[in-house]
Order: sequence, then structure tokens, then C-alpha cells
Amino acid sequence: MDILRFDPARAGGCFKPLNATNGGPWHKRHASDQYRTNFENYKAARIPYARNHDSAFGDVYGGPYAHDITCIFPDFDADADDPASYDFANTDESILVCLEAGTQTFFRLGQSIEHQIRKHGTLPPKDFRKWAVICEHIIRHYNEGWADGYRLGMTYWEIWNEPDLDPDDSPNKRTWGGTKAQFFDLYEITAKHLKACFPALRIGGPAICGNEAWAEDFLREMKRRDVPIDFFSWHIYTTQPAQMAAQAGRIRALLDKYGYEAAESILNEWNYVRGWTQDYVYSLETIHGMKGAAFLMACISTAASSPIDMLMYYDTRLSAFNGVFDFYTFRPLKGYLPMKWYGSFYDMAAVVPAVTSVPDVYPLCGCGKDGKLQAVVTCYTDDDTAGDRTLTVDFGRSGTFEVSLLDAEHDGEVVGTMKDLTFDLKPQSCVMIREI
Repeated sequence: MDILRFDPARAGGCFKPLNATNGGPWHKRHASDQYRTNFENYKAARIPYARNHDSAFGDVYGGPYAHDITCIFPDFDADADDPASYDFANTDESILVCLEAGTQTFFRLGQSIEHQIRKHGTLPPKDFRKWAVICEHIIRHYNEGWADGYRLGMTYWEIWNEPDLDPDDSPNKRTWGGTKAQFFDLYEITAKHLKACFPALRIGGPAICGNEAWAEDFLREMKRRDVPIDFFSWHIYTTQPAQMAAQAGRIRALLDKYGYEAAESILNEWNYVRGWTQDYVYSLETIHGMKGAAFLMACISTAASSPIDMLMYYDTRLSAFNGVFDFYTFRPLKGYLPMKWYGSFYDMAAVVPAVTSVPDVYPLCGCGKDGKLQAVVTCYTDDDTAGDRTLTVDFGRSGTFEVSLLDAEHDGEVVGTMKDLTFDLKPQSCVMIREI
């Protein structure tokens, strides 16, 4: 029998924003027929930020008329200082719906990925300085009321997405159609311009897809050019939470190495992927089931004690990567409860550390202002042949606890009230423990 021990005497620190997502609630305030929505469930999860990358793919967010720079500013030859050159309506609606759910938009300034044979928006802008001015006016629209806009106080503004996905000589460049050197120029010009206009905002990027050698070249060159970076964003798709944590450590080390010690490390795309070819279908099936839910909770729990400052699941859009809501009915899937459970930890006064580790068991624990404990214990493994295991949870003191279970047969319902926290845990399961 394994024992997982927590030490409430060492409680400290706060719970980071780790249940952020890509994609807001599926909700149309102007629609009344053939209507579905996940708004109330999305709101109940207390999602702090929704990144708007790839949102142009979903008609619930405004479709091809929202979010991307080429959607908001469709004619690049138009006057960048003229409000009439901009089409904000659908992007406005998406952002306002998010706000109604208690979620701020993490705004990706750039383009959605293009898998089609001919590329359009992902080609380098004709004039990098003009592109930076367009981004400036978008920020002024949402934060300063420009062009009949708003004063929303949106903090995070990300420059581009995955410029490292394809090498310079690739015939099929899906996210950045230029060279690495051209992207460095675009980033420098845009970051310096936006930071000069809005010194209090968090300006960062570039949402690398995982090429750490590319990341080091980028950071080295930005440091040489004296480019400000308020946050560094990056992505990983894996089957092991430990790999996510290891990459987080390497990214943090790179930021510190090149003088960006104050920059936040934001993992803003992640999910379960065993492979992109033969194992791709298996990966998508996993995302939508209990194993994907356990992986989700295990990664959030791992990130809590890692150098990651914000974690953003990919994704809660209408997409094959969404393990939180059903594509057709909009109802919660197994992966919804980990998001909602983590949202409840924002009420905790402090993080309680685990002082022992158990293979394939991922702990998360907090202490409320009243001193009562709340924990989620997750059993996750990528080994589909693994068997049950017996685990005792020890808080170092006696108490009475309400226990809820998420597994293949349970959807988070209370399964008992107990003093002895010894469980026979199935692989791919999560237990919520609340002191009463």
C-alpha cells in the first residue's frame, strides 16, 4: 500500500491560473432558435482566461470574421488610423460573452493556423511597422474606447503563434510564411511599439510549438536587440505530465539565461497526444474519454508545483481537441470536472504541499481560510494495462472528509463521508476530498 502525505504546516502561496483555455463559451446572445449553449457550465468552471487563437474556425465565435488580424483589418492597404478600416463586431461579441462568463480574453495578435495548400493570412505582413500600428489600434479599441470601443482592461497581448512550427525551407509553412529572421524583425518592431504605447500591459509571445533551439535563438536575439518580453508562451503535446514539467524547467532556465527573469512562462497550448500519424486517432479518442480527463487533472496538478505561471488547455473550442464539452450537444464531458474542480481551489487561502510522492499519482491540495483542507488525488498512467492500486491519503491529522469520485462509472458524485482515507484507485480516476 502506498501513502501520500500532505503537510498543512507548510501551507503557502496561492493557486496559479491553471484552468485557462483556448476558446470561450459557446453562446450566441442574438440567437433564439436551434439554440444550444454551454455558457452556465463554462462560467461555473471559473476559467480565468480564454486565448482566442484559432477561434476564427468556429462560427459560434464569429467564424471567418473575427479574431485574426486579417479579419479585423481586412484591407491591409487601408488607413490604419481610420476606424472605418476595422471590422470589430464579431470579435467584440466573442470577448463580451467571455466577460459575462467571468473570463478575460488572452488576445493573440496574429493568425490562425492554415493547413490548406495555399496560404493567406500567415504570410508576412507587407509592412511590419504598419502591422504594429494596427495591433495598437486593436488594443486601443478594447482598452481605451477607440472606434466606439470599450474599456475592458485586457492585460495579455500575444504576438503571433508558433513561428517555429516549420523550418525556413519547408514548402508547407502553416503558421509563419516568412523566415526566422523576418519573424525576429516583426516581433522586435511590434513589441517595442506596443510597449511604448502601453507600458502597463503584458506584451509577449511568440507561442513556440516546442522547438527549444529556435526559442534560444529568439531569446538571444531579442536580448541583443533590447526587446521587452513580459511573458514567453510555448506549447507541448505529450502523454506524460513529467515531460511538461521538464520542458517548463528548461524554458525557465532559458528565460533566466538571457536576462528575462521577470518574464512569465505561459504554457498556452497543451493536450494529450501520443503521435500525429498512426497514433493520432487514438490520441483524439483518449482526449474525449476518462483517460483524457485524468491526464488533464494530472497536468494541472503537476503545473501547480512547476515554473509555469499560467496553463491554457487546448482547447474548449468546437474542435477535435476538446475533451471538456461535447461537440454536438455542448454538454460536459469527463474532462469538464477537472476544470471545474480546479476552479474551486481559487477559494483556498494557500497551497498545501505533498511531502511524499507515489508513481502515477498526482496530488493537489489547498487550505481554506477556515483551516479546512481540500485535495484532488489523480491516478493517471499512459499504460492501458495497468491495474488498480491501494492508496492512503494522510493529512497528518484526523478529520472527517467528504469524498467525490470521477472515473469511468462516476461523474464526480459524492461516494461517501469518511475518516480513513484509504482507497482502491483505478487507473484513470480522480478523487476529490473535502474536509467537513
